[in-house]
Amino acid sequence: MEATVRLAGRITDWNDDKGFGFVVPSGGGERAFVHVNAFQRGSRRPVPGDLISYLPGKDARGRLQASEIRHAGQRIEVSRQPSRLPRATIGIAALIAAAVAARIGWIPALLAGAYVALSAVSYLMYWFDKSAAGRGARRTPESNLHLADLLGGWPGALIAQQQFRHKTIKQSFQSVFWLTVVVNLVAAGWLVSSGLAAELAQSLGG
Repeated sequence: MEATVRLAGRITDWNDDKGFGFVVPSGGGERAFVHVNAFQRGSRRPVPGDLISYLPGKDARGRLQASEIRHAGQRIEVSRQPSRLPRATIGIAALIAAAVAARIGWIPALLAGAYVALSAVSYLMYWFDKSAAGRGARRTPESNLHLADLLGGWPGALIAQQQFRHKTIKQSFQSVFWLTVVVNLVAAGWLVSSGLAAELAQSLGG
């Protein structure tokens, strides 16, 4: 039954940085919007000219889009395995750890509050970018996402990445993301151990 509704076509106008492009059906017809998240889990990154099969459908605004995309010759995945990395759990645990550390006096309350506030900002930025990707609207630059994460919003980013299934496949993004996490934790540890975090909190009345 599926074979009668699936279409075959080639990828065109692919923007790998933004993770979307279009597919032109073989034999002619209306092109459909393609997003990297619509590919079967485990698929390689698409490139212009790739032959794919897909199910055509309409988005909320009535525009043609492709779903359940597979590269030509790719086997059907029987079950979609969830990500092995519990991103949301790690993000929530990090925020709880910051709150507990502040409660027992290991870190200034201002620092814990900053993590919560920046995590909220980062979460909203990922949500906005995911929403824009689905609408084909202007995206949030990856550098802005990385900056928010570097400043301390990475726990919220982890929660958003898992909840929205966003930015988890692109390896280059994930490499930079985890680097921002490490740099942030090292910087926060140095600020606390040197006493600068406490001095700053005291000067700000935290």
